[in-house]
Amino acid sequence: MMKSPSLTIGIEEEYQIIDPETRELKSFITQFMESKAGAMEVKKGELKAGVKAELHASMVELGTPVCQSVAELKTALFAQRAAIHELAAQRGLQIAAASTHPFSHWLGQEISPFERYAKTVEDHQVIAQRMLIFGMHVHIGIEDRDFAIDCMNTVRYALPHILALTTSSPFWAGQFTGMKSYRSIIFEDMPRTGLPETFPSWAAFDRFVQRLINTGCIADGSKIWWDVRPHYAFPTLEFRVPDICTRAEEAVAVAALLQAVVAWMWNLRKHNMTFRTYRGDLIAENKWRALRDGLDGRMIDFGREEEVATRQLVRELLLLVDEEIDDLGSREEIEVIYRILEEGTSADRQKKVYLQHGGDANREEALRAVVDHLVRETAEGI
Repeated sequence: MMKSPSLTIGIEEEYQIIDPETRELKSFITQFMESKAGAMEVKKGELKAGVKAELHASMVELGTPVCQSVAELKTALFAQRAAIHELAAQRGLQIAAASTHPFSHWLGQEISPFERYAKTVEDHQVIAQRMLIFGMHVHIGIEDRDFAIDCMNTVRYALPHILALTTSSPFWAGQFTGMKSYRSIIFEDMPRTGLPETFPSWAAFDRFVQRLINTGCIADGSKIWWDVRPHYAFPTLEFRVPDICTRAEEAVAVAALLQAVVAWMWNLRKHNMTFRTYRGDLIAENKWRALRDGLDGRMIDFGREEEVATRQLVRELLLLVDEEIDDLGSREEIEVIYRILEEGTSADRQKKVYLQHGGDANREEALRAVVDHLVRETAEGI
């Protein structure tokens, strides 16, 4: 018999380090790493996970502690953002949360000076160097590995919905791309990304991973970068599909929704039921629509076999998990999603600022205005 999941919750966020004068990305991660103890003093130890490097030296990653509730997560995430903002401000820098920088070019970025990233570049060459993207990963505690696989198989359906709620990367190298999540396109240049296939059991998934390890494809499960995956080291299901939310309260709301979806899947499983598993290529059609149009588009309702407004499908997902939201005590945090549905995502707000400042006709100034906007929004409420 499967063990009930703990449904613990945590968020990892990858932030942009910004030079306030040029608004460019600033390579500064080694200095942050050297002052790791100082970062933890900022909020008296609340930065329990500490400062972590990522591939590019202009990125800093932080993760919340494992939280027992969404309310606890909210406190931890806001404290985390406050701490990294203060650490950056002490060094005359700023922090922004968006999945691409509006105009900094990947060719001008330093790679973090750590062996694992040198190996990543060696293995993937220019593709790795182009990965100037910033993500948000949500972990939900699932101790039973077979249920983690069962949940991964079925929750794939909702991944485009989550992406549509979080889009924050409409710009790339100074160009307005016409996409709401250009990060999603860039990331899928890497191997073992995108939507996972389905697996009949944890044993089958484990055999798959071991085969990749045994044949020299990967060193370990950390090199599987799917949109959702069983974490290779922790008893969690890790959701990697979202863009990073610029507003902290929106990040908390999306994490709360994912927790509720997993709880709903478990409640179905308890009653010997499950949600239908759809073909990956059909879900990929919805993901394409989500990354292109965000909430303003239409996705496919596979049950009705027709196009439906994306906002309507997200509202239907919220209704499916309504009881679980109450059970988990996350109603207040989830309410923020209804505001996102009304007002749009970070990508929508970035486009609005860009156009207000002249758009393509005044590109340099408009892009700098977008960076300033992102810095302000990232600090909201902290």
